[in-house]
Amino acid sequence: MDQLIADRLQDNLKRLKLTQAAEMLDTVVANAEADKDSYLAFLDQLLEEEVAAKEKRRVQTAMKTAGLPSAKTIEEYDFTFHPKLNKKEVMALFDLDFIGKQENVIFLGPPGVGKTHLAISLATKACHHGFKVYFTTMDTLMRKLKEPQSRHKAYLTSALVVVDEVGYLPIDSKEAYLFFQFVSYRYERSSTLITSNKSFGDWQELFGEQVIATAILDRLLHHCRVINIKGHSYRLRGHSFSKSDFATAGSSGSAVQTEGMEVQ
Repeated sequence: MDQLIADRLQDNLKRLKLTQAAEMLDTVVANAEADKDSYLAFLDQLLEEEVAAKEKRRVQTAMKTAGLPSAKTIEEYDFTFHPKLNKKEVMALFDLDFIGKQENVIFLGPPGVGKTHLAISLATKACHHGFKVYFTTMDTLMRKLKEPQSRHKAYLTSALVVVDEVGYLPIDSKEAYLFFQFVSYRYERSSTLITSNKSFGDWQELFGEQVIATAILDRLLHHCRVINIKGHSYRLRGHSFSKSDFATAGSSGSAVQTEGMEVQ
């Protein structure tokens, strides 16, 4: 390719902010000449490089904005370590149709069974598909909820909010009420994903009183998919003390979709 034309192309691509196309121009031209590609095939390949780079940057920005602590995928999750877990029902969540339906998801189980891994994997998939995502721990959310409120906060407006580690730290009465307000605001507006080491029967103790716990569960479990993961910690595999069973909530290691569930 004529160097003058090449320089002009590079300059125009940069002015149009097609930075990846500019960077890959020489390589794509060389490949096109070697393969005797048509002009359309050359242009198609050049634009494919640009689109792929922009998509990668978009996803990286979305994941950073979401506050995800790491990048996890469902392919990395070891289902063989939890043979009682219904893989089909877990994988159905990755269609992400629950977000469009404003349904909630709750992962229950003891520490180390992969609740956070599954939550991050779902959040990552949602970022790839263009949903606004916000990830937080229960402790961090409590601090946020105590700050001056705005209806435009990401933890209220995001299509998917993940609240990790519910039940690991004590909650006082004020925090319980703030969490109730958070759940109520998002109820039937958007999806909330929660991970917890507490069975639903223990939420009264967690939130301090039956009325507030029941009100929170009533809103969370209406239009909700519950995944109960029985077993021991993957991180502590090989240690004898990791073999003790967890007193799990519910009666199975599979997903339960609830609609208008009555909370006892």
